[in-house]
Amino acid sequence: MIREVAAIAATTDVHSAFDNANQMLSGLHEARARALIVDCGDYFEGSGFYRLGQGAIERQVLTSMYDVIAPGNHGWQHYLEPGLRDLTVCANVVDLQGVPVFRPLHRTVVGGRNVLVTAVISKQAFATVPPVHRTGQRATDPVNALRDLLLRHHHRADAWVLLSHSGFEADLRMAEECPFLDVIFAGHCHSDQYGPAQVGRTVVVKGHELGAGYAWAEPTSTGWTARVARFTDTSTAPTTLAPITDMIDSWRKRLTTPLRPVLPRWQNSTPCRATVLQLVAEHLHDKLRVPVLLNETALRSTKLGTTLRVSDLLTIEPFGNQLVHAQIPHQYIDRPEALVAHLTQHCGPIATVPLPLPASTTHVLTTDYLATTFLGRHAHDAGFGLGESVHRILTTDDERNRR
Repeated sequence: MIREVAAIAATTDVHSAFDNANQMLSGLHEARARALIVDCGDYFEGSGFYRLGQGAIERQVLTSMYDVIAPGNHGWQHYLEPGLRDLTVCANVVDLQGVPVFRPLHRTVVGGRNVLVTAVISKQAFATVPPVHRTGQRATDPVNALRDLLLRHHHRADAWVLLSHSGFEADLRMAEECPFLDVIFAGHCHSDQYGPAQVGRTVVVKGHELGAGYAWAEPTSTGWTARVARFTDTSTAPTTLAPITDMIDSWRKRLTTPLRPVLPRWQNSTPCRATVLQLVAEHLHDKLRVPVLLNETALRSTKLGTTLRVSDLLTIEPFGNQLVHAQIPHQYIDRPEALVAHLTQHCGPIATVPLPLPASTTHVLTTDYLATTFLGRHAHDAGFGLGESVHRILTTDDERNRR
């Protein structure tokens, strides 16, 4: 049975941010009375709630409160799980035989109009999914996939809505190449671009990330209108959501466990993740006497107090990266600067020690994510994780931290 609504509310890049979950849950609960609730990907990974619960909270929220979701590169494997797969749409990811991995469309009625909701993930975002989670799958060109859907389903739709996990700038270009789209809800980019931006008849809009807000779109007599809003502050959630809030509270108690005193230089501040990562890389190089290569996006920023808690550490290093010794691909051994440029394009800023990496470097200490996703060569475990080194940098008063 199709749920008829008056509007669409879209979240994006929640990244397991449940510290202030009551305001998001309350906002979604209220919005469901008149809006289709959708998400543009990356609902999973990025906080201690995910590290401890391994997706249990996210799964409960999505299956209880959302109508349609797009897969994101973070937590890709969860979108393939029973229940979540039923909610997920994606037009441009297929298996090796070209069969869609997810259903390509969701049909609904918004403001009395037949609306087809679909989703795409950019090739760049898909390439960052760990290979073990996307075995036998590939991403096709999003624009071609959307045009193909139009040819096959144009007779069924009064309007087209896209959930895009591609980035705001990419979505502006997509609007130009796919002018039949009415609304593009953007995700993936973590930029300060929210819109709404009008491109021809298409409106491009993105909600606030990390569970802070949403994008809203509804049809008008001349097209679609859109806006961006933040969830209203509230200390409580509806009692009907008690199973979810109880689960969040249970994990929160574990996350408040204290670890060690924070060094004075970091106390009552929000350490720059680039600075922390560089210190970690230098520490690892000094400790193991090997070249180190790490990506800045492996870390997040959060405000610290005077004591490092479990939640602080799992927020700063939310992905549980293990450190490994990995071989440099042959084509980059004499061109390490090209390797860094390649990784920067796909993963953001890269820290290396030494800087620059010397030519003829054959092995580096890196994360298991970079090794398996981009280096593709044999790696062996270093025996500890990135989080352990972050812990040391933030709480251990060695010579480097006194600088």
